[in-house]
Amino acid sequence: MAFLSFFRNFAQSFSGKYSVNIKEVVTTLESFAPLPLQESYDNAGLQIGLTATEVSGVLLCLDVTEKVIAEAETKGCNLIVSHHPLLFKGLKRISDASQAERCVALALRKGIAVYSVHTNLDNADGGVNFEMARHLGLRCLRFLIPNPEEGGSGLIGELPEKMAPQDFLQMIRQEFNVECLMHNELLDRPIQSVALCGGAGDFLLEEAERQHADAFLTGEMHYHVYMGMEQKIQIAVLGHYQSEQYTKELLASILGKAHPDLKVVKSQVNTNPILYMYK
Repeated sequence: MAFLSFFRNFAQSFSGKYSVNIKEVVTTLESFAPLPLQESYDNAGLQIGLTATEVSGVLLCLDVTEKVIAEAETKGCNLIVSHHPLLFKGLKRISDASQAERCVALALRKGIAVYSVHTNLDNADGGVNFEMARHLGLRCLRFLIPNPEEGGSGLIGELPEKMAPQDFLQMIRQEFNVECLMHNELLDRPIQSVALCGGAGDFLLEEAERQHADAFLTGEMHYHVYMGMEQKIQIAVLGHYQSEQYTKELLASILGKAHPDLKVVKSQVNTNPILYMYK
């Protein structure tokens, strides 16, 4: 394998042209976030395309929409790497009846491949949750629920210094640039131990409280999960899209280290379907 890699790099330097195919990009992503780490309900992996296709450029996004596919074409990228899978369930037809069907048809028509790296990236060591923790300056990180083999669900870590609850919530708003932050009543004690989970993480709230976290940060949470947690743990919910917004930077770093000459572009399309109304 090392010999083949050396030979390919030698041939590329001799010809003056760098090339990488979809299979090599997939191998890089799955080396960082192996598919077995994904949850049972998930559908991460190659969604559309042939692995032998040479990559002209990679567009990174959270969600695949028609606007994102058009952006990929405009920017000369024939591979889209998304966080959320375009295809969660099997399609029985390809028509214009749903967004997923329209996107599949458009991607095929434009010759654009789609690969999704979802809960396997959430659960990977150094994955989405670690990127959230980095923006909060957390240290001494460990998985909230470790996987017996590798990876795990959620994270718990420590702030460098204790913070007043109000200051902690304000820091979240600033670091994640959120329009609206939901939370329960303010704790009557300072915050230092913080548990978190990107996306929909309320299934980890009780575990965070059991491990004596002062605060729990996630992207979305059901109404009744808040109940009974007053003065037990500071809950902060910043929005699903907002909690995962830095995933594009993480993916760019992973691909950039493995393929420094590969064209990698972060999507400028805001695919968040949730809008906020103010007075």
